[in-house]
Amino acid sequence: MDITKFVANSIGHWRSQRSAHHLAFGHFEAVQSEIDIIALPDDDPEVIELCKTYNIDPQTAVSPFRMSWEGQSDWDDNEIKGTCVLVPIPDPTHPNRGKLLRDRGYAETMAAAGDYHLTEDGTFVLVTAYDRAAAEEKIWFANPNVRCRVSLIKTSAGSGVVTASFSSEIRQSVRS
Repeated sequence: MDITKFVANSIGHWRSQRSAHHLAFGHFEAVQSEIDIIALPDDDPEVIELCKTYNIDPQTAVSPFRMSWEGQSDWDDNEIKGTCVLVPIPDPTHPNRGKLLRDRGYAETMAAAGDYHLTEDGTFVLVTAYDRAAAEEKIWFANPNVRCRVSLIKTSAGSGVVTASFSSEIRQSVRS
């Protein structure tokens, strides 16, 4: 699987159940959310702007997409809500590796560029360094309509795990 196929398989409306262990607080959190992943055109102004932020030629971007989410946590009464533009930039010499540009990061709410690779079994692995943390995410498909995601938030030095989470995501079929 390459990044184009991975993104194409991810497009849709997903219901997610995430369990997270916040080790620093000694707390377990359950989060239910709805996730929408939509394809963006290569010439979308936000895609071009994000590429320019990282001095990357927008022509090298493939399969840009927007991810939006809304959810509820059992830890906090506030609604969890957000949106993010993501732009894969494959490595021209290693097609299963590259950069993933995000206008909003996972561990910190700032623009971020992570390194991704796809394993032989189709697992998407993303490692992103932030100012105060590092994130490692793995996403794989159990079948075309079920995704699993594991995330670790580590200290910036990568020496300790702060948060570990597992999500199961089920694609919702469109009803007419």
